[in-house]
Amino acid sequence: MKEENANANSKTPCSTIPLEQRVEALLFASERPLSESKLATVLGIEDATMDIKAAIESLNETYDSSSRAYRIERIAGGYRVLTREEYAPLVSRLHADRQQQKLSQAALETLSIIAYRQPVMRAEVEVIRGVACGEVLRGLMDRRLVKIVGRAEELGRPMLYGTSREFLQIFGLASLDDLPEVQGLIREPSWKSAAPPVEDIGEDIAYQLTATLHAAKPREEADLYSLYQKQGGSDSELDFKLKWDSGEIEIGNIRELREFKEKLMSLKN
Repeated sequence: MKEENANANSKTPCSTIPLEQRVEALLFASERPLSESKLATVLGIEDATMDIKAAIESLNETYDSSSRAYRIERIAGGYRVLTREEYAPLVSRLHADRQQQKLSQAALETLSIIAYRQPVMRAEVEVIRGVACGEVLRGLMDRRLVKIVGRAEELGRPMLYGTSREFLQIFGLASLDDLPEVQGLIREPSWKSAAPPVEDIGEDIAYQLTATLHAAKPREEADLYSLYQKQGGSDSELDFKLKWDSGEIEIGNIRELREFKEKLMSLKN
């Protein structure tokens, strides 16, 4: 009997504590929004979506009735504890240093176009803005507001860009459907997602091989692009730099990657 209780407690930790308090503890401890499914997984409870929603509603009622300075809001596809809007002037003083790093007008324009037209090619953003935006785009990726989401079905297979989860959090959006209507900007994708062709997978392997070899024996930054080309990569040096700086390239096993690459090339041929 004791062993059964131990197994049950390992699946549902702190099960003797009310659900509301456990949900509250997780939301306070998390640095990112938590979805119902993530909360249920951590709590060790199956089919708990309705119970979790009810717990959050109850917590918010408690916060409202006791005039707490915060409440639980839905944001970026999950829930997070946020201070109320009326405290923004006070909280902004706490984060004064962070606010000094504001986005430039060029960055805001580029981010807006990507947000409403994603997935979108860099070339289309440049056509809309009328100027080159490579450096601006790299800055947005450095801030993790924009990420590479795929490749376009067009000559050269140019990269497609979209906004990140961090973008939703910073702008207080539950999803992209919450973007406000803006005159001159229609929210519609420039390209529809498609299954990645062999060339795309080959490019991904070239990047992964480059990152893996670099991790095993660090190269100078100037040598990275030539190393990438040796692995079969065909992106331009600017596109390589944008992808490399995105921080989304994983490392793997060199032997397995090369074996997979050989099988991939045999399928292509």
